[in-house]
Amino acid sequence: MNQIDYEAFYNEVGASNGWDFSRLKCISEEAKWDLYQEVVKLSRKSDLLLDIGTGGGEAILSIADCALLLVGIDLSTSMVNTAMKNITIAERSNVRVLPMNADKLDFPDRFFQIVSCRHSAFHAQEVARVLEHGGTFLTQQVSENDKLNLKQTFGRGQAYGEKPGSLKEKYIAELTEAGFTKIEVMEWNVAEFYETAEDLIFLLKHTPIIPNFGQQPEDFGRLEAFIQDNKSERGIKTNAERFIIKAQR
Repeated sequence: MNQIDYEAFYNEVGASNGWDFSRLKCISEEAKWDLYQEVVKLSRKSDLLLDIGTGGGEAILSIADCALLLVGIDLSTSMVNTAMKNITIAERSNVRVLPMNADKLDFPDRFFQIVSCRHSAFHAQEVARVLEHGGTFLTQQVSENDKLNLKQTFGRGQAYGEKPGSLKEKYIAELTEAGFTKIEVMEWNVAEFYETAEDLIFLLKHTPIIPNFGQQPEDFGRLEAFIQDNKSERGIKTNAERFIIKAQR
């Protein structure tokens, strides 16, 4: 997917769903870390927190008690609209969501104590600029071999064929160049089991794992073959591979 494709995709998902996957019936081996729990551990009640690529705001709303003010930004206006509806429903006065490009953050220098970013692109120099000295940046990203057996079945997929570790190494280099220190990396790869074919289809239609899923005539035949090959008593098996980078300004 190119940048235009991604923007159209996220706008469509933002209007229909945000990043709410609560309806999915999926069990997963326990991951060693969770990005927003790491954020909670580091946050103080007096902190200002920025969340880049906040989507429908579901994640920052879930940790709204950890900081004085939580500001989410997203490039997609439909995601922002969904997030604003979610904030209204949750009745949280200390959460804001704004339409904004991560490459050009419209905030003063050293404004935030914590910056987070999950499964979204960020600009290391801009994060460094808006983060106070001593502040912390945390990002969770999808590794190249995530959902590997699914991508192999389809012969295409998000980061399919790219060298494992490439994205992690790229971000570490960019953060180092931007002046971050004490850079730590946490990685995990766990099995996931989707209960039904419908759960797997929902995932594929609401994420970019398999670009343009359903638009190629053979896609559902490939999906059926994948399900037959990966069925187990626990569900339809694939994997979730992630990494978290924690860096201090």
